Amino acid sequence: MWQRWDQVSGQRRLRHRDAARDREMLPDPSLPPGTDRVPQIRHIVLLMMENHSFDNYLGTLGRGDGLPNPPPVNRYRDGTPVPAHHLPTTKQKEHVPSQTWQRSHLQFDHGRNEGFVTSIQDIATDDDATVVMGYWDAEDLPFYAGLARTFPLAERWFCSCLGPTFPNRRFFIAATAHGLIDDSIPGLIDYPRTGTLFDLLNRHGIGWVNYHHVPALRLLGPQLAGAAGLRVARAARLLAQQLLPGIEHSVQGELQCTANMYPLGLVQTIGHLRHIEHFFHHAAAGTLPPVSIVDPDFEVYSEENPQDIRLGEGFSAAVINAVMRGPAWPHTLLIWLYDEHGGYYDHVPPPPAAEPDDVLPRSLAGSTGPLRWLLQHSGIWPRHRWPDPGEGRYDHYGFRVPAVVVCPYAKRDYVSPTPFDHTSALKLIEEKWNLPPLTRRDASALAPWGLLNLSAPPPFLHPPTLPLPTIPWST
Repeated sequence: MWQRWDQVSGQRRLRHRDAARDREMLPDPSLPPGTDRVPQIRHIVLLMMENHSFDNYLGTLGRGDGLPNPPPVNRYRDGTPVPAHHLPTTKQKEHVPSQTWQRSHLQFDHGRNEGFVTSIQDIATDDDATVVMGYWDAEDLPFYAGLARTFPLAERWFCSCLGPTFPNRRFFIAATAHGLIDDSIPGLIDYPRTGTLFDLLNRHGIGWVNYHHVPALRLLGPQLAGAAGLRVARAARLLAQQLLPGIEHSVQGELQCTANMYPLGLVQTIGHLRHIEHFFHHAAAGTLPPVSIVDPDFEVYSEENPQDIRLGEGFSAAVINAVMRGPAWPHTLLIWLYDEHGGYYDHVPPPPAAEPDDVLPRSLAGSTGPLRWLLQHSGIWPRHRWPDPGEGRYDHYGFRVPAVVVCPYAKRDYVSPTPFDHTSALKLIEEKWNLPPLTRRDASALAPWGLLNLSAPPPFLHPPTLPLPTIPWST
């Protein structure tokens, strides 16, 4: 019964799409959409952690395009150099560095990547601007180092936009941020006309689960409210936030799931949002769904500052080892990656990217911003359009993030120079199940099939033993 509801929901949410164009855009137009084109892989697991650049975690690994020697520098406004340096503790500073839309563009510095220090100095003069040039190494993160030395490493995996968590996680599930540039919870009241990954999966009866850490009762209220109820509630919060600063800190619970980056109701999420304990049960039983998104506990071990990064490494190790030790391992592909760079330095300039759609970035910070967003996206006045405030475009990738493909068919001793972004994970799913792209961004993306060799015996059929994390994780 639930599968039938899923298919009806998927059809309804995708009703604005051009069906003829979708057929033309299928990876193989000669096959029906939903056809499994890669039977060797039955389960795709996406483990997205938080807020670290490639150089910040893997720059000294000696594998891939890491930190140059001598160490690169950024400079204060007075010319004082700040070289890349090892950080003395794995406990991060609170609020530093920062990856807001504004600061990310300052760090990008028109493609020079020389604005990391000044992005802190110019905006928050009391903060320690040298932190942005810091990194950790294999002694700090032994499991991650072992993972990146064993399985194929994507040395050019960029986050999808020069901005923070919410826009990038929206790209991860819909190939568009749909105008969002910040982490404002009340701003999440809109839905892309082209739909999301979950709509495509539902339409074609392909199972998916978003595993999370939120107690069931904290999610029940938002689920029962439905998508329309969530729009109204978030719109009300948007207005209240203007009158009562700080109210946002009390409404984090419903957004502990990546799936809720766009408003979903009970029908769209029942059976698809599962507590993390179910992930480990399903992995041990070999019953993971075709598509899994695994979220960390964003408040404790997502690796966002001011957390100790070793806690997140312990969680990732538990997830990856559970997959490798489970009976479904011979047919599973897992991608370990990060939503964005967290404000930490990376030396590779993000290249241009295909703009996903015609929705331009918009800010809620201006005096008319909240009202504009509310009227346009809550359904109160959807046809009205205000001029765009000039917040830039989605025409560049964000900075590089760590990314490793974990699979029995993974190539040994392989580093991929191919440019990927988060929509490459969508492209992987679309090409496996012969699904159309969601936007222009995933249409132009490359899937990371090149990190595998599916025509030869799997090199990692017997999973390797990776180094233990410094702080093990347990349920």
